[in-house]
Amino acid sequence: MQADIIPVNDGGESIDLMEPMAIAEGSRHRRDLSDFAVDLAARSAGFRRSLPGGISSALADLVRAMNCYYSNLIEGHDTHPIDIERALNNDYSNDPRKRDLQLEAKAHIAVQQWIDAGGLQDRSLSLAGIKEIHHRFCVLLPDDLLWLENPDTHERLRVEPGQLRTRAVRVGQHIPVTPGAVARFLARFEEAYSNLGRTEKIVSAAAAHHRLLWIHPFLDGNGRVARLMSHATLIETLNTGGVWSVARGLARNVVEYKRHLLSCDQPRQGDLDGRGNLSEQALAAFTRFFLELCIDQVKFMEDLLQPERLRSRILLWSEEEIRLGHLPPKSGNVLEALLYRGELPRGDAAAAVGTGDRQARRIVAALVEKGVLKSASPRAPLRLAFPAALASRWLPGLFPERSE
Repeated sequence: MQADIIPVNDGGESIDLMEPMAIAEGSRHRRDLSDFAVDLAARSAGFRRSLPGGISSALADLVRAMNCYYSNLIEGHDTHPIDIERALNNDYSNDPRKRDLQLEAKAHIAVQQWIDAGGLQDRSLSLAGIKEIHHRFCVLLPDDLLWLENPDTHERLRVEPGQLRTRAVRVGQHIPVTPGAVARFLARFEEAYSNLGRTEKIVSAAAAHHRLLWIHPFLDGNGRVARLMSHATLIETLNTGGVWSVARGLARNVVEYKRHLLSCDQPRQGDLDGRGNLSEQALAAFTRFFLELCIDQVKFMEDLLQPERLRSRILLWSEEEIRLGHLPPKSGNVLEALLYRGELPRGDAAAAVGTGDRQARRIVAALVEKGVLKSASPRAPLRLAFPAALASRWLPGLFPERSE
């Protein structure tokens, strides 16, 4: 839904309009939600431990592109991970619109990479952290994507990176707080979410996600900022390593996702619906939906990364490439060694393939050219890579096939 833009200052709204900020300990919904949070924490930790270090790193790179794809898809911007990967290699479309969307995706990847490296540690739910997400994302966008048009007056307005909006807006039926009130509502937001315990932060992740969208602090980009904020919160709280993403679940259930967000905008429905201005029942339903999606995405990635199934898919691909003359014989031996070990010192490649050093170097060079091996430097150990172009073979279902 495109926001209507209305020039208004401070309406003097009370921050109580945003309550409840979380599902209270004494709420009838709380026990089930806490159980979901504990289950999610256990499943996420177990999945992360099951992956060799080298595979975790390679998978996180691909999941980053996947997360970017699905988050932008929710906004109506369809930039496939293959095109995102091309943009990361500075290979852009000749179509100006597609090129802009590739640059947008590249900006999203850069912000998530910064988050994954710990750039938002302990600040993901703070005013400063939220503004920095927006700034880092928008400052990398092409100028064409920073302009909006008021649908009533046709006035063109520029989105300023990291700057809170100075205009009132309307998003569908929801009228967010006036611009002069944004700062104090964000101060309440930070107060409510920044000093929570681990389980409390997991349970409150969905509430924070909705309340940020409810405030609508920026003229544009709020959806992506909210999803990046949620990603950062889950990375920090669950130590996910970036190997799964809730954005995939949200995009695949986008109608229900948006329905929950609209429902959470509604006022309290009687005496049995909490004690705040907004509906606790709706917030609890969205929280359950959000946590169930997280658990579902962990399960999906666990199944996709089952060692024997992954090994079979990768070795089948390598056998086909060898038969077609696209890879040297015994290339699969190097891939198999990496699947078990996570990384392979270059000096061990000859032993892995049972040949001399020269043939081993030839195999490694061919696999690097295919984009399935990488290393930090010419002497660093080899690691597996998961190129987006091969995801349909190696990790089917991670994202849709690319349509030409």
